[in-house]
Amino acid sequence: MRSSRLTRKTRETDIALQLMIDGTGHSEITTEEQFLRHMLETLTRYASFDLKLTASGDNTHHLIEDVAIALGTAYREALGDQPVERIASVMVPMDDALVTVSLDIIDRPYADVDCPDTLYTHFFRSFAMSSGITLHGIIHRGFDDHHIIEATFKALGMALQQASALRADVLSTKDAVAIRRE
Repeated sequence: MRSSRLTRKTRETDIALQLMIDGTGHSEITTEEQFLRHMLETLTRYASFDLKLTASGDNTHHLIEDVAIALGTAYREALGDQPVERIASVMVPMDDALVTVSLDIIDRPYADVDCPDTLYTHFFRSFAMSSGITLHGIIHRGFDDHHIIEATFKALGMALQQASALRADVLSTKDAVAIRRE
């Protein structure tokens, strides 16, 4: 099972999480920020990841940012170095909202995600940077911010599930990229 366990404790936040990529969509999330909890539950359900997370912080901005960093770091660690499908695009409708998320698990971090809430734009960017993925999100339509953000989390979850699927060989014209740390 591809999994990771980590803690992130700063002067501003205290986060502990366990992530299992090959899960069932089960989550146990404890945080005082209820919308963040709802979005993380949505993400894990649609990704079929299992997530156990406890997070507290001195303010909403720090909490959302640090949870995204911790989750991205855990995702990257859990993914390991096995060949995966790597690239995925998912379009999700939710009531008035229609959103597409496209990503590439390539260790070239980049994020350009349309989002009506700067805190959650920051979440997506922090997640992409810490996980090393290229992430794009496009809002095709929508007027309810909650629906747009939730559709984006659903699409992200589904795209992560598809891109994380194991495959027999590396999907790249460069073959495997070897990085040696000294």
